[in-house]
Amino acid sequence: MSTAAAPVTKPTLLPCGQSALLVELGTIAAVLAADGAVRRAVEGASPGSPWAEVVDVVPAAQTLLVTLRATSALSPLRRTLGDLLVGLDVTQNLVSDDQVVQIAVHYDGPDLTDVARLCGLRTAEVVTLHTAAPWRVAFGGFAPGFAYLTGGDARLEVARRPEPRTTVPAGAVGLAGSFSGIYPRPSPGGWQLIGTTEATLWDVDRDPPALLRPGWSVQFVDAGAT
Repeated sequence: MSTAAAPVTKPTLLPCGQSALLVELGTIAAVLAADGAVRRAVEGASPGSPWAEVVDVVPAAQTLLVTLRATSALSPLRRTLGDLLVGLDVTQNLVSDDQVVQIAVHYDGPDLTDVARLCGLRTAEVVTLHTAAPWRVAFGGFAPGFAYLTGGDARLEVARRPEPRTTVPAGAVGLAGSFSGIYPRPSPGGWQLIGTTEATLWDVDRDPPALLRPGWSVQFVDAGAT
């Protein structure tokens, strides 16, 4: 890990409605760093501080949405948030042991052979690379419980399918571009499917319902090798 700070490049803070700020950060690495820093500030907030007014933090591919309880807190938080982002080191995205989720995968997906061919790999190499190191939960979207996972091996970057499937089963594990993801429920989808898992991504009776949360890590495990 580099010891030199890699600050967020000129983040832009924009009002979003009457009680939210949209922070434009430009890269997933910057969003992850900002999201972690904001959440730590909110968790450690003292009563009366601008951070105590934050009710939700929502990361996306290049932005971070911070929602407040009241419009009156918008201006103070804007100044405080701006100060926090100055010199923020995007390399300091550490994950604690309790924020790493292991997910067993049966690498039996219908697109596994095609992915190997498109990437110039053997199917066994696709599995090895997919399980070699943890992926990072960058943000959620598409469906409740669906997490966009980033930080995988660049050799696994592959385009979406030319024609999406009308139905993808729950638990399907896929690749698209530089992301990996797991379909939490049956739905249409165009990701390249390389495997399946029995993990429950979304459960309304669980607190919180989502198994994977932004900033956490996912370690895929080959179920066929255990």
